[in-house]
This record gives sequence, C-alpha cells and structure tokens, in this order.
Amino acid sequence: MVKESNVDVLIIGAGPAGLMAANWFARTGTSFRIVDKRGSKIFAGQADGLQCRTLEVFQSFGFADRALKEANHMLEISFWEPDGKGGLYRSARLADSIPGISRFQQVVLHQGRIESWFLDAIRKWSGGRASVERSKLPLRLDIDEEKVEDPNAYPVSVLLKHLDENESMPEQFGSNVANGLFRSFEGDQDKYYQNTKDLDDDSLELVHAKYVMGCDGAHSWVRKQIGVEMEGESTDYVWGVLDSVPITDFPDIRNRCAIHSLDSGSIMVIPREQGLVRLYIQLRETPRDPATKTESEMGKNEGKALEKGRVDRSKITPEVILDNARKILHPYKLDITDVKWYTAYQIGQRVSPKFEKFQRVFISGDACHTHSPKAGQGMNVSMMDTFNLAWKLAYVSKGLASRDILKTYEDERLDVARALIAFDHKFSRLFSGKPALPGAIKSEGVDLDEFHAFFEKGNEFASGTVVDYDDSVLIDKSSGKPVPHATDKEVTLTISPLATNVIIGRRFDSAQVVNQSDAHPWYLTDRMLSDGRWRIVNFAGDFKNVPELNKRLIWLGDYLAEDRSFIKKYTPPGAKVDSVIEVLTVHASPRVDVEWDDFPLAFRPRDCAGRMDYWKIYADDNSYHEGHGHAYEKYGIAKDVGAYVVVRPDGYVSMVEPLGEEGLSKIGEFFGKFLLEQKVPPRTMFEEIETYGADSYGRPLLAM
Repeated sequence: MVKESNVDVLIIGAGPAGLMAANWFARTGTSFRIVDKRGSKIFAGQADGLQCRTLEVFQSFGFADRALKEANHMLEISFWEPDGKGGLYRSARLADSIPGISRFQQVVLHQGRIESWFLDAIRKWSGGRASVERSKLPLRLDIDEEKVEDPNAYPVSVLLKHLDENESMPEQFGSNVANGLFRSFEGDQDKYYQNTKDLDDDSLELVHAKYVMGCDGAHSWVRKQIGVEMEGESTDYVWGVLDSVPITDFPDIRNRCAIHSLDSGSIMVIPREQGLVRLYIQLRETPRDPATKTESEMGKNEGKALEKGRVDRSKITPEVILDNARKILHPYKLDITDVKWYTAYQIGQRVSPKFEKFQRVFISGDACHTHSPKAGQGMNVSMMDTFNLAWKLAYVSKGLASRDILKTYEDERLDVARALIAFDHKFSRLFSGKPALPGAIKSEGVDLDEFHAFFEKGNEFASGTVVDYDDSVLIDKSSGKPVPHATDKEVTLTISPLATNVIIGRRFDSAQVVNQSDAHPWYLTDRMLSDGRWRIVNFAGDFKNVPELNKRLIWLGDYLAEDRSFIKKYTPPGAKVDSVIEVLTVHASPRVDVEWDDFPLAFRPRDCAGRMDYWKIYADDNSYHEGHGHAYEKYGIAKDVGAYVVVRPDGYVSMVEPLGEEGLSKIGEFFGKFLLEQKVPPRTMFEEIETYGADSYGRPLLAM
C-alpha cells in the first residue's frame, strides 16, 4: 500500500527559495514539509551574492551576523576597458552599493553556507522536528478543483518517490572538479517522470496538501504540472564561471571588476571568501549540440543560438574557461590554483506569465524567472519571492486571514520579475557586446559610458531596497499621495504628508532609537523581527510637551485594553495579545523626562506568568555611546504631530494614518478586509513546545 499523509504546505525544492519558505513556516508554527530530489546539500559554487535587502531580511531572522562574519564584503567596483593600444586601463571606480541605501552592503559567500544558516534556523524554530527530506522525487500532482475554495480542504495531492543513493546524485560533466553544468543545462530530467498510475511499492508516498510551493529551479517540474510555459529569449552569449585562487599581476583582483576587452570578450571579477575569486568569463568559441533545444523550449532567439543549439556541456572544462580568461585579461597574466567549482551557461531571459494555479499551487524563484547571474539577482530575487509568499500561506493555513491575500503574491512578484528581466536584458547585452573604441560611433559597439551609467543606476534596483508593491488588500496607498521621484521621472512614489520619507508599498527602513526601559540603542527594525506579526508603529510624538498628543496616547492605551479592540478580535483566545498584531511606540520626548509609568499598561503588557515586555517603548533621543538616531527626521515625521505606520509581516509599509480615533478606525477597517475574527484557541504543529515557556519569552510564535 502507498503511504498517505496530510500537510498544510508542501515545499518542493530545498534551494534558497524553498529554505526561505521553510524558515518562515518554522518561525510561525505552520505545518509544512520540504522535499528535494538531491541527496546532499550544496557545499560549493552556485549562487554567491547577497544584496542589501536580503541581508536586512537575514537580520530580521536573526542570522545576518553570520553573513557579515563569513562573507567577503564588496565595497568598490572598478571598470576596465580597451586603451586602443592592445591593453586595458581602469576607466572608473564606484561604490559597489549605493551609500546610505541600507545599513548593509553587498557581500559574497557560496550558497552552501547560506543554506546551512536556514537549516539551523529551521531546526531551532521547529524544535528539531522539521528538516529537509532528501532523495524524494515528485512523480504526480493532482488538484481537486471542487475543493480549492474550501479553506480547510487538502485539494492538492503529490505522489513522492524515495530515490536510492545513485538516483539522487547530481550528474557531473567534463571534469573531476565540482561543477554546476548539471544544473545550468538540465533538460533531460523528464526521463524520471513516467506514468505512475500503476506503481504501488514501499518507496511511494501520496501527500495531501492544502498548498504546494514549487521552488524546484529553472526546469521546474511543478511549473510543468500546472501547465505554465516560460516566455522569453535566449542569446548567442555563453559565459563560463570559475571559483579559484588566482595567481596574477592584475591590480584589482580583490575588487569587483567589469572588464571589457577589445576583441576577446568580457570578464566580471567577484572577490570571495578565503582568498577565492569568482570569474565570470565570456566564452567566444564553445562546442554546441544542435539536438539539445527545440524552438518551443527556446522561444524567441537572437543570433544563431537556435540553429547552433546549447553548449555541449561535456566538453567544457576549467582549462577551456581559463584560456578565454587569459585572452581577455591580456597583457596581464593569469593562472589559477585551488579550483573549487566551475560552470557555464548560455545567457537568456525568461519569465513565467503566471505564478500560481487556483491559489493552491505556487511557483517561485528560478521556476518563475531566469536570467544571467552577473548582477547578483538570482538567489536574492528567488528568496524574496518566497519571503513574500510564505507568511501569507501561514496566515491562511492557520485560519488567521482569508484566501484573498494569496492573490497578491503573483500581482506583487510578477511585476518584480518583469522588471528584473528588463534590467538583465540590457545589462547582459551591454556587458557581453564588443566595446566601441573612444571616438567611434555607437553603432560600431557598446558605448562603455552608457554601460557605466546603466550599472550605476542599476545598483539601486539590484540592492532590492526599492521594490514598490502596488495598491492591494495588503497595501493601502489611499493613505498617501502620489509624488514624483526626485531623480527618475518615470517613477511615482506614494507618500503621506505625515511621514514624508516613508514610502507606502516599500520596505520600512531602519533608524536608531533608544529603549525607554534600559537606554539600549536599537535599530527599530531589529525590534520588528520576521516572526509573522503585523506591526503598528505608534510614533507618539513629543507627548510630554504637547498636551493633545498625551491625550491621544492615553486614548490609544484605553482602546487597546478594551475587548472591542480589533487587535483582540483577530487574536485567538488564549494567545498572547501581541502574537498577531504588535504595537510598538516611538516617542519624541526627552527620554529622561519620561517615566515608565507614564505609558498606559497596554503599551507594556504582561504575559500570563506576569512577565512584562520591556521592548515595546522607545525614544528618539541620544544614546550614551551611539549618538542620536534622529528617527523622526529620517522618517519625515513631525514631533508635534506624530503618525501611525502599519508594517506587514515581511517589513513593507501598508499605510500611514494620523494619531487618534480616526486614524485607528481606518487601520481597523484595513485589517477587517482580510483578517478573520478568532473564536477558538490557537493550534501549532509543534505540540510539545510550551507556548508560554521561558524559551518563548519575548519571541512568540504567530498567534500562540
């Protein structure tokens, strides 16, 4: 008999996107499983760049410090181009991350370490009860369409097969060195997916799920099961990648570099941890296999990519890639040692027109969008897909919110994917094209001044900090007004006059504040962790010196203490009062002029054991050792006016409203559109965890 089981969310694929989702579910106490056909973790190669926004998210999960300690920090990029005399010269230097755009700057570290942080966090938050189930291959996916609108049903069935060790090992090509060619040119995996209706053995399991997430890569099996084909194009550009320790006289080998040679192609230099350097190397001549691609798989093509077919992966070696690199770097010398990993890929940009089916099966990451890796976007955007989706699935599967919120995933992330494809389309062609010599007309090659300008502007997009979600059930842009972007006429921002530097629909940026109870300086977002909760940030203003603000503070405290409070309405009976919606207060009065008892009890709640929460009230004031954060100034909030800022569980600003009854009423109406009134005690997949035990003090599970 085939084993059968139920689960709220089944994640297929345990790369960074799948692990990001699993981490969310472990953190929120949501029932999930994560399976992967690979029999081992990734320990070398693959993606390596972590952008500013990704590091902010890692900080919200509690492990950004590991990235900062282990990774190589990229602070500068150098541009090199032909000097017209057969050599190269450095034409410009820039900051690698835009100064001031985030408290973090881009770093690089191989994917295996990043995955290990997620695995540690999943183990921690699940109490050791959840882990990746490896060597499990999905064979069949069925959706019972009659049950898709029933929030309590398990309408998606997935048949899994447990693979033996040989079946789950990735195929390697061309060299004994670890490589990614089996991933970059994976196309023959369909040989595993056969007719399974008559199979019946101990290696099979039928999983009934409320939701399925396909995080299974560019050749996604899940995407195929829901009948979605990617749209886009491939180019004639082929690039190789080498991770090694270089032996060279090139002076900028420990800086990020964009190098254009006159006739031999281009290189991007990415300095990495432990003395390693990743070289992205344009391959001018590569063996092709014309039988490897069909027109339907390639879509629209440029050059002769279609008639040539894909690169013959079996003939690509580190030596072939290195030979191309030497030609590009001439007259500088290059040799390598300690080769850790290599791969090659054919540049293309493709995006899925849909990211879901029935709001029951979702795809994310490379399953939705593929592009060149040189802008450091693949892993970052993939993780941000599931960072966007997983908390929404947690809310719906736990009965906290209506299924309406799931529609926002495709609306929000498809726009990001299309913007990414457009960015990479231009970036990859500017990088791969032959450069024009100084004084030549633009039609004779790539204008390198244009490349520099595009790269500099693209750094803002690449950072991930300027993602701007449109108006939806989760974003109320009517609380602000459209304002033209200061430097980009094509961009319109939504900003409330109450908080002129807070952009509704974008991530809530951080500023330093000081804890009222113990004078500890904090970045405000470090007190808004990714634990599944909504936040209402009560910028109470200078309530000590403005009587009207003091009245509004007292009124809010009284309202929050009443049973009619919408916060209590949407919190399960018996759960912590702040476990769905948390209120944080940031005031602008001198901290030493304020007493702890000046704040209503609702702002400093106690749990059922009598333990007080001392981490909900902060002052925008001087700290003893870190100076003044000027939070009100950074957010553009007047100290004699104040504001409520509503922030989603994923850190994006939903709305900004005035202090007092009118503003809070609008916030209540906003939550009423999708949150569900709670009438029964909470449930969790981790029944043995003591909900109110010492280990949960100060870090509750969602709705626990």
